[in-house]
Amino acid sequence: MRKAISAILAAAALGITALLVHSCGIYSFSGTSIQPDVHSISIHYFEYKALRVNPTLSNDITEALKDQFRRFTTLEQVDEGGDLDIVGEIIGYDVKAMGITANEVASQNRLTVNVKIYFTNNKYPEDNIEQSFSAYADFDATQSLDAVESTLCEDIIDQLVEDIFNATVAQW
Repeated sequence: MRKAISAILAAAALGITALLVHSCGIYSFSGTSIQPDVHSISIHYFEYKALRVNPTLSNDITEALKDQFRRFTTLEQVDEGGDLDIVGEIIGYDVKAMGITANEVASQNRLTVNVKIYFTNNKYPEDNIEQSFSAYADFDATQSLDAVESTLCEDIIDQLVEDIFNATVAQW
Protein backbone atom coordinates (compact mmCIF):
# COMPACT_ATOMS: atom_id res chain seq x y z
CA MET A 1 0.00 0.00 0.00
CA ARG A 2 2.85 2.41 0.86
CA LYS A 3 4.53 1.73 -2.50
CA ALA A 4 1.29 2.57 -4.33
CA ILE A 5 0.91 5.85 -2.43
CA SER A 6 4.58 6.72 -3.02
CA ALA A 7 4.18 6.00 -6.74
CA ILE A 8 1.06 8.17 -6.94
CA LEU A 9 2.78 11.05 -5.10
CA ALA A 10 5.87 10.77 -7.31
CA ALA A 11 3.73 10.80 -10.46
CA ALA A 12 1.76 13.80 -9.17
CA ALA A 13 4.96 15.69 -8.34
CA LEU A 14 6.37 14.94 -11.78
CA GLY A 15 3.15 16.07 -13.43
CA ILE A 16 3.05 19.33 -11.47
CA THR A 17 6.71 20.01 -12.27
CA ALA A 18 6.14 19.38 -15.99
CA LEU A 19 3.09 21.66 -15.93
CA LEU A 20 5.02 24.45 -14.19
CA VAL A 21 7.95 24.21 -16.58
CA HIS A 22 5.66 24.15 -19.61
CA SER A 23 3.51 27.03 -18.37
CA CYS A 24 6.53 29.29 -18.00
CA GLY A 25 6.60 29.41 -21.79
CA ILE A 26 10.30 29.98 -22.13
CA TYR A 27 11.60 26.48 -21.55
CA SER A 28 10.86 23.36 -23.51
CA PHE A 29 12.01 19.78 -23.50
CA SER A 30 13.76 20.34 -26.85
CA GLY A 31 16.21 22.68 -25.11
CA THR A 32 14.99 25.91 -26.66
CA SER A 33 14.27 29.07 -24.71
CA ILE A 34 11.87 30.97 -26.94
CA GLN A 35 9.59 33.56 -25.40
CA PRO A 36 5.87 32.64 -25.65
CA ASP A 37 5.02 35.68 -27.80
CA VAL A 38 7.62 34.79 -30.47
CA HIS A 39 5.82 32.95 -33.26
CA SER A 40 7.80 33.23 -36.51
CA ILE A 41 11.30 33.11 -37.97
CA SER A 42 12.87 34.29 -41.21
CA ILE A 43 15.96 32.35 -42.30
CA HIS A 44 17.60 34.05 -45.26
CA TYR A 45 19.72 32.36 -47.92
CA PHE A 46 23.36 32.23 -46.79
CA GLU A 47 25.45 34.43 -49.05
CA TYR A 48 28.68 32.83 -50.30
CA LYS A 49 31.72 35.06 -49.74
CA ALA A 50 34.53 32.49 -49.45
CA LEU A 51 37.34 32.54 -52.01
CA ARG A 52 37.26 28.78 -52.68
CA VAL A 53 33.95 27.79 -54.27
CA ASN A 54 31.51 25.06 -53.27
CA PRO A 55 28.44 25.69 -55.43
CA THR A 56 25.94 23.84 -53.21
CA LEU A 57 27.12 24.89 -49.75
CA SER A 58 24.97 28.03 -49.40
CA ASN A 59 21.79 26.15 -50.22
CA ASP A 60 22.78 23.13 -48.10
CA ILE A 61 23.43 25.22 -44.97
CA THR A 62 20.30 27.32 -45.44
CA GLU A 63 18.05 24.27 -45.88
CA ALA A 64 19.67 22.37 -43.00
CA LEU A 65 19.11 25.34 -40.68
CA LYS A 66 15.47 25.61 -41.77
CA ASP A 67 15.03 21.87 -41.14
CA GLN A 68 16.54 22.21 -37.66
CA PHE A 69 14.07 24.95 -36.73
CA ARG A 70 11.19 22.93 -38.21
CA ARG A 71 12.15 19.87 -36.17
CA PHE A 72 12.83 21.50 -32.82
CA THR A 73 10.54 24.53 -32.66
CA THR A 74 6.95 25.40 -33.49
CA LEU A 75 7.96 28.69 -35.11
CA GLU A 76 6.30 29.50 -38.41
CA GLN A 77 8.89 30.06 -41.13
CA VAL A 78 8.22 33.20 -43.15
CA ASP A 79 10.23 34.80 -45.96
CA GLU A 80 10.39 38.28 -44.40
CA GLY A 81 9.44 40.00 -41.16
CA GLY A 82 9.71 37.11 -38.72
CA ASP A 83 9.85 37.72 -34.99
CA LEU A 84 13.30 36.13 -35.25
CA ASP A 85 15.56 36.79 -38.22
CA ILE A 86 18.73 34.98 -39.27
CA VAL A 87 21.01 36.33 -41.98
CA GLY A 88 24.17 34.39 -42.68
CA GLU A 89 27.19 34.32 -44.91
CA ILE A 90 29.85 31.75 -45.67
CA ILE A 91 33.12 33.57 -45.13
CA GLY A 92 35.61 30.72 -45.33
CA TYR A 93 36.01 27.39 -47.12
CA ASP A 94 39.59 26.15 -46.84
CA VAL A 95 41.65 22.98 -47.02
CA LYS A 96 44.91 22.84 -45.10
CA ALA A 97 47.49 20.14 -44.43
CA MET A 98 47.34 18.98 -40.81
CA GLY A 99 49.56 15.96 -40.32
CA ILE A 100 53.01 15.95 -41.86
CA THR A 101 55.07 12.78 -42.38
CA ALA A 102 58.83 12.46 -41.94
CA ASN A 103 59.17 13.13 -45.68
CA GLU A 104 57.40 16.48 -45.23
CA VAL A 105 54.31 15.21 -47.04
CA ALA A 106 50.81 15.79 -45.73
CA SER A 107 49.20 12.74 -44.14
CA GLN A 108 45.98 14.48 -43.07
CA ASN A 109 44.08 17.39 -44.53
CA ARG A 110 41.39 19.49 -42.88
CA LEU A 111 38.40 21.08 -44.58
CA THR A 112 37.17 24.07 -42.56
CA VAL A 113 34.01 26.09 -43.15
CA ASN A 114 33.49 29.47 -41.47
CA VAL A 115 30.14 31.24 -41.34
CA LYS A 116 28.98 34.47 -39.80
CA ILE A 117 25.40 35.01 -38.68
CA TYR A 118 23.38 38.04 -37.75
CA PHE A 119 20.54 37.01 -35.45
CA THR A 120 17.84 39.56 -34.74
CA ASN A 121 15.10 39.06 -32.19
CA ASN A 122 12.59 41.72 -33.17
CA LYS A 123 10.64 41.32 -29.92
CA TYR A 124 13.63 41.09 -27.54
CA PRO A 125 16.54 43.06 -29.05
CA GLU A 126 18.76 42.24 -26.08
CA ASP A 127 19.00 38.70 -27.54
CA ASN A 128 20.46 39.92 -30.86
CA ILE A 129 23.83 38.46 -31.76
CA GLU A 130 26.44 38.75 -34.47
CA GLN A 131 28.71 35.73 -34.27
CA SER A 132 31.09 33.64 -36.35
CA PHE A 133 31.10 29.85 -36.30
CA SER A 134 33.64 27.38 -37.60
CA ALA A 135 33.54 23.63 -38.12
CA TYR A 136 35.96 21.22 -39.74
CA ALA A 137 36.46 17.63 -40.79
CA ASP A 138 39.73 15.82 -41.40
CA PHE A 139 40.46 13.43 -44.26
CA ASP A 140 43.36 11.30 -45.37
CA ALA A 141 45.73 13.13 -47.69
CA THR A 142 45.73 10.17 -50.08
CA GLN A 143 42.11 11.04 -50.91
CA SER A 144 41.18 13.92 -53.16
CA LEU A 145 38.87 16.59 -51.83
CA ASP A 146 36.46 15.82 -54.68
CA ALA A 147 36.14 12.22 -53.47
CA VAL A 148 35.24 13.10 -49.86
CA GLU A 149 33.86 16.63 -50.09
CA SER A 150 30.14 15.82 -49.92
CA THR A 151 30.54 13.55 -46.87
CA LEU A 152 32.78 16.05 -45.10
CA CYS A 153 30.38 18.90 -45.84
CA GLU A 154 27.43 16.94 -44.40
CA ASP A 155 29.30 16.52 -41.11
CA ILE A 156 30.45 20.14 -41.09
CA ILE A 157 26.96 21.45 -41.86
CA ASP A 158 25.47 19.34 -39.06
CA GLN A 159 27.92 20.87 -36.57
CA LEU A 160 27.42 24.44 -37.83
CA VAL A 161 23.63 24.14 -37.73
CA GLU A 162 23.74 22.72 -34.20
CA ASP A 163 26.03 25.56 -33.06
CA ILE A 164 23.89 28.26 -34.69
CA PHE A 165 20.68 26.78 -33.28
CA ASN A 166 22.15 26.60 -29.79
CA ALA A 167 23.49 30.16 -29.93
CA THR A 168 20.23 31.65 -31.19
CA VAL A 169 17.33 29.88 -29.49
CA ALA A 170 18.86 27.44 -27.05
CA GLN A 171 21.24 30.14 -25.77
CA TRP A 172 23.88 27.64 -24.65
